[in-house]
Amino acid sequence: MGTRTKLIAGNWKMNGTRAEAASFLGKLGSLKPVQRPGRQLLVCPPFTLISLMAEPLADLGSKIGGQDCHAEPKGAFTGDISSLMLRDLGCSHVIVGHSERRPHSHQHHDTDAVVRAKAEAALKAGLDPIICVGETWPERESGQAEKIVRAQIMGSVPDGMEPHRLIIAYEPVWAIGTGKTPTLDDIAAIHRMVRTALAKKTKAPDHALILYGGSVKPSNSREILVLENVDGALVGGASLDAADFMAIADSAPI
Repeated sequence: MGTRTKLIAGNWKMNGTRAEAASFLGKLGSLKPVQRPGRQLLVCPPFTLISLMAEPLADLGSKIGGQDCHAEPKGAFTGDISSLMLRDLGCSHVIVGHSERRPHSHQHHDTDAVVRAKAEAALKAGLDPIICVGETWPERESGQAEKIVRAQIMGSVPDGMEPHRLIIAYEPVWAIGTGKTPTLDDIAAIHRMVRTALAKKTKAPDHALILYGGSVKPSNSREILVLENVDGALVGGASLDAADFMAIADSAPI
């Protein structure tokens, strides 16, 4: 479907000081990002940098988002941040269910139910959630990849979502930050399955966005972004470098 916008999102994770953010913005500005119809840039820096980067990014045609949110709008949740707070800072999106926060990471324990609650909170606050799904290497090796990802979609995506607000990021856990990527056929197969599965979550699944994430870089982005049902990328380490981020964005066919 050629009318879907290509979304190129950068996830900075726990990286970036104010000086590094200023350097990134300066380099991004020097590249003069072209306002291309059919393509949207999004940067998700640490919470500490959102207020600093929101306006400059908007001036460069990019949106800004958060990397996570709590399911409650406020309360006694020390160290957490709510979707309402992100919205107040100028965010338009928030990542939920990233593999580094799901139970298999052994760092956090965001089950499908928790991810779904966070996505619902984001929607209520006016944010579009980027809902991450993906299998581990043992799950892929055992032939369970599609089954696992389908189950995550069923459990993590709120029912009846407006299709234009529904964004899925397929991130094979074993490819994140490793330099490894699935074959193009594997990526296409999962994205095709995701599109089909979304028919149970929204009335118009063809209008939802499905991003690929997992060691996306300038050297492989073009071949990934031309695949059917790949509507953009969730970029990790490469998004910290303005030149690499824009090289990936410019490789997106629109």
